[in-house]
Amino acid sequence: MHIDWWTLALQTVNVLVLLWLLKRFLLQPVAGIIAARQAAAKKLMDEAGAAKAGAEAEREKAAAETAGLLAERERRLKQGLREAAAAKAAALAEARQDADKLRSAAQAEIARERLDAQAAYGDQARALALDIARRLFTRLPDSARVAGFIDGLAQAVAALPEDTRSAIGASEAVALRAPRGLTAEEEDACCSRLSAALGHPVKVTVTADPDLIAGLEVDTHHALVRNSFRADLDRIAEELNRHDQR
Repeated sequence: MHIDWWTLALQTVNVLVLLWLLKRFLLQPVAGIIAARQAAAKKLMDEAGAAKAGAEAEREKAAAETAGLLAERERRLKQGLREAAAAKAAALAEARQDADKLRSAAQAEIARERLDAQAAYGDQARALALDIARRLFTRLPDSARVAGFIDGLAQAVAALPEDTRSAIGASEAVALRAPRGLTAEEEDACCSRLSAALGHPVKVTVTADPDLIAGLEVDTHHALVRNSFRADLDRIAEELNRHDQR
């Protein structure tokens, strides 16, 4: 086989020229375009990653803010419930205090009205008893309203302390109350019995007091000695009042 070296050389040169042309005008621009595309793609990827990271950060920030808002809402809700419970407790306590005050005032008013009613009933009962006693004693001899009480009055006077007895009637007449004016005999009997009870002679000044109904009372600066039907009724009324107040 015959090889034409000139032809081979020319073809070799042609191939080299073609490769240079391809490299110069095709491969380098294409490589630049590819590199530019790769750079643009990388930039886009970096921007996308940055955007994703920013979005994730914003999402986390929003989630944190939301959690904070929820926590603040929960805190305020609990605080509101506590304040409402405290206000309710205070209102209930105040209402109880007001109710206790009203109850105490009502009880005091009821007690006062009861005492007033008891006093009124006592006064009515006493007045009725006095009226009944007065009516009954009108059926007895008039002397019975005095004579039957002289000894009892003398005994009560004799039971007084010695200092008190020595002072009664020493410088003035003994003031004596009776349901009516006394007869001379009744007045003498009173002077005699009181003198014996006091241990020294005395005189009496008699004051008529129909409210006594029956009996006698010594009323001096030193002592008050009551031996009368009115005194008995007063003692009974006091006992009844004490019994009702228990």
